[in-house]
Amino acid sequence: MPQEILLAEPRGFCAGVDRAIEIVEKALAKFGRPIYVRHEIVHNTYVVNDLKERGAIFIEELDDVPPGATLVFSAHGVSQAIQREAERRGFQIFDATCPLVTKVHVEVAKLHKEGYEFVMIGHKGHPEVEGTMGQLESGIHLVEDVADVARIQPGQTDKLAVVTQTTLSVDDAAEITDAVVARFPLIKKPKMQDICYATQNRQDAVKVMSPQVDIVIVVGSPTSSNSNRLREVAKKLGTESYMVDNADELKPEWFEGRSRVGLTAGASAPEVLVKAVIDRIKALGAVSVRKMDGIEETVKFPLPKGLKLDA
Repeated sequence: MPQEILLAEPRGFCAGVDRAIEIVEKALAKFGRPIYVRHEIVHNTYVVNDLKERGAIFIEELDDVPPGATLVFSAHGVSQAIQREAERRGFQIFDATCPLVTKVHVEVAKLHKEGYEFVMIGHKGHPEVEGTMGQLESGIHLVEDVADVARIQPGQTDKLAVVTQTTLSVDDAAEITDAVVARFPLIKKPKMQDICYATQNRQDAVKVMSPQVDIVIVVGSPTSSNSNRLREVAKKLGTESYMVDNADELKPEWFEGRSRVGLTAGASAPEVLVKAVIDRIKALGAVSVRKMDGIEETVKFPLPKGLKLDA
């Protein structure tokens, strides 16, 4: 049975998630319930259910939002078509798109005006990918793996740029980018990589932690891209790893013969869930919890205008 828990640092909420949740909370406080949110504000079951209880209604289609309602766009961003349609319908809109995702949108718009087409590295169907690809009507080509790179057929290659989903595996994105550059040697790469600081920091912490433990537990919901990547990072390093939405999903047999447990959390998983997982592992026999040394994150993003509460 487990003896020690090694806590990854950093783990859990990033600045973009903090900001997105605060936008919904402030909107509820200022305008009252209900507040409509297009898509899950962040990909975490606990967070979404908590906000539902407080008056948030999560929708996918704008047809489900009544006239005059307050609408929040999720942290993953939306397409230009969704943005225009929401404005046309006259909703009061607050955009909770992570500023690091918005940075990618701005870069796409800027280079598009200069005549560029794009190769986007990301996961098909993920809302962030749909939002970024939806910044243009055409000229943006999705690749999910190295094999896809050989299949895409841009309209021209003189002006071609690469962008990535912000929550990918750093190593996978680098491998796919190398394949893109090998096929299109003149392709323009971002000045700074698109993968966000929090995604990279959490993956780096798991890389340091994995060789020191017998098993890695990742707290995160199945829909969370960055949480899934953390589990994959540990597994690629040869450490058995599991992802759980909450402490109830832990199985005692995972810990048989494994004395040291590594524990981390995706960027959309709250610390309250981590604490519950620690308590559950302690109940299985762990007697000590040790926090790793790691990067202290101090990034904070400002809220949109119009959410300041009246005195």
